[in-house]
Amino acid sequence: MGGLLRFAGVVDGISRFFSWIAAWLVLLSCLISAGNAASRYLFSLSSNAWLEIQWQMFSGIFLLGAAHVLKLNEHVRVDLLYGGASPRRKLWIDVIGLPLFLFPSMAVMAWFAWEFFLTSFHSGEHSSNAGGLLFWPVKLLLPVGLVLVLLQGVAELIKRIAALRERREDLIVEYERPLQ
Repeated sequence: MGGLLRFAGVVDGISRFFSWIAAWLVLLSCLISAGNAASRYLFSLSSNAWLEIQWQMFSGIFLLGAAHVLKLNEHVRVDLLYGGASPRRKLWIDVIGLPLFLFPSMAVMAWFAWEFFLTSFHSGEHSSNAGGLLFWPVKLLLPVGLVLVLLQGVAELIKRIAALRERREDLIVEYERPLQ
């Protein structure tokens, strides 16, 4: 189990690295947005590329940060079974739910997203807007983000199995229930 836990630690580090990139994309997107608005209102200058790069960065923020959100147990979940369960039962719900729901959905979506990216890459697809950007770089984020979530799911499964086997209660299975 030690080797698997080391693998999980490596995946945690990869997720943390991509979340760091996602966090910087938030700042960069805000700066571009402010700069674009200022240039438009102060100098009557604007570019479709500046507008498009903002939504492309938003895609990066979401897709590159999703695995770390899963690692932190901050992801959206159905509270029906999980919310009132004991920590041990929450571990079991995750051990059953990850391979049953997360793994197949991420694998299928990543497979189709890879084809989606390849089609765009091979055709050199770009925006139809004047001065628009290429689409394939942002489309590459889709399979990358889905594979990152899949890998993080494997890491979470390993950690939960280890916690169940060793009867550890130090693994964080709590999450903050959203305000409703």
